[in-house]
Amino acid sequence: MLRLSVLGSGSSGNAAVVCLGDDTRILVDAGLSARQLCLRLETVGIEPDSLTGIVLTHEHGDHSCGLDVFLRKREIPVFATRDTSLLVSEKLKSPVPWRIFEAGAAFEVGEAVVESFNVPHDAADPVGFVFRGSCSSVGVLSDVGHVTQVIIDRLHGVDTLFTEANYDEVMLQNDIKRPWATKQRISNRHGHLSNDQTADLISAVARQNLHRVVLGHLSSDCNSPEQALRVIRERLEREGFPHVDLECACRKKPTPLKEAAAPAAVSGPNVEHHEVKYPTAEGTNENRVREDQQPDRRRENGPALTVPEPAFEQTEWAF
Repeated sequence: MLRLSVLGSGSSGNAAVVCLGDDTRILVDAGLSARQLCLRLETVGIEPDSLTGIVLTHEHGDHSCGLDVFLRKREIPVFATRDTSLLVSEKLKSPVPWRIFEAGAAFEVGEAVVESFNVPHDAADPVGFVFRGSCSSVGVLSDVGHVTQVIIDRLHGVDTLFTEANYDEVMLQNDIKRPWATKQRISNRHGHLSNDQTADLISAVARQNLHRVVLGHLSSDCNSPEQALRVIRERLEREGFPHVDLECACRKKPTPLKEAAAPAAVSGPNVEHHEVKYPTAEGTNENRVREDQQPDRRRENGPALTVPEPAFEQTEWAF
């Protein structure tokens, strides 16, 4: 059975852990300090050295800043797209055992199948994930500016969903701390999701097996847990999902490590078992995951890699 804990989520840092059985433990992003990553993993009963792998959604510092120190004494494979690995590597001193995947492809980490998909955000090659076990699934959607059909298709029918609900539209427009350009960047199609957009997303992907929704990346002054929970709860109840366990992730402490699916759904006669498929990026026959100790290495018999310039400075990532 898959289990999820969000170790921390907000503009200051993001990380979560997905577990399957006794042997598969996957860290999703490493945007907390190495010390906090260790403390919070231990809080939910996971030894940091026991991690099976680390997967990165994108390169921004609030999702990757703890990686360097955390890996100085640990050799844990890190799964990322090539552009993400290149940009993260620029700030690392520790050697990283990279495992490169194409956005849109699936790969295995331990016993779990991890499906990646493209998302619109102001990063080099941002992705979301669906983690699948034999009878449950967890969707993780981090920073994203608007909901696409690809996102809906990939997250359709998950048992647990961790997704951002960054801002309340009225609170953002009334905010006096942020200049107009920053407000536009937050709310544009490559920024972040509002509470109402998140409610639309959950409504589009929810089925009766939806057991838990964790809301993350809440703005500290353009949103509140009470406001986000009210908007999402009202939508869930209106759409016929009053049973869903709904909570907001905290910046400073982890959520409980909970099973992805309701116990009755796991053993019930109507449980839907997902056939595991391995989608690949269009136009490529490359392996789903490649070991790459040197992320700036050119592809064999291919052209030199080009990396797009980051669109914004790190200081602008905190919303």
